[in-house]
Amino acid sequence: MDANEASATTPDSEETAWALRQLESIRESIDNVDAALIHLLAERFKFTQQVGRLKARHGLPAADLDREARQIRRLRGLASEAHLDPEFAEKFLGFIVAEVIHHHEKIAGAAAAPASPRPPAA
Repeated sequence: MDANEASATTPDSEETAWALRQLESIRESIDNVDAALIHLLAERFKFTQQVGRLKARHGLPAADLDREARQIRRLRGLASEAHLDPEFAEKFLGFIVAEVIHHHEKIAGAAAAPASPRPPAA
């Protein structure tokens, strides 16, 4: 391989440094989106906890299959509009819904458990 071939296949240090800066910038953006997702999920779970308490208080089932089906259709449509794989969006929602149902079942179990007696006041 002669010098021209070597320079055509090996990026020079300036190009590499530029690419590394770009990579770092893009990764910072990804980190920001990840942080936003965590905060949004936390906010979503605050609402679903309220739903779980209402369901438990009124003896409603933890899962609502009609609601889940509507959400899947809606989010698949949103995913398509956003150029995100609808299958991925459905799997992601499925994971979240499974966790929500688990929380609702725990809330319902705690609501159904008999209250422990309070120790006498001193």
